[in-house]
Amino acid sequence: MRVQIATRHCKISDEALLRTTEQIEKLERYEPLMSSAEVVYFEEKHAKNIEVILHISGTAPIVGGGEGTDFRTALDRVVERLGRMLKKQRGRRLDHQAPKLSDAAPE
Repeated sequence: MRVQIATRHCKISDEALLRTTEQIEKLERYEPLMSSAEVVYFEEKHAKNIEVILHISGTAPIVGGGEGTDFRTALDRVVERLGRMLKKQRGRRLDHQAPKLSDAAPE
């Protein structure tokens, strides 16, 4: 998976960039068809914000955001939110499939 990171009006350490890549790649366990992710770091007044756009093959992109007093907490929040969104989306997709013919056949 390709992770693209951008910053607006702020500077991010190399350690934070590495941690971001690791956390976003962990989301791939919920959705194996994930092709890329765009992460945007930005500051507004006293809050640090992160916005993540996940591109998944065959579906619309998933967008999540997180806010915190520092970028570490904002990253944790956005990863948690995206994890819940991906689980929910996958559950919806898997729950609405027809039963197998072998299971539905009367005995």
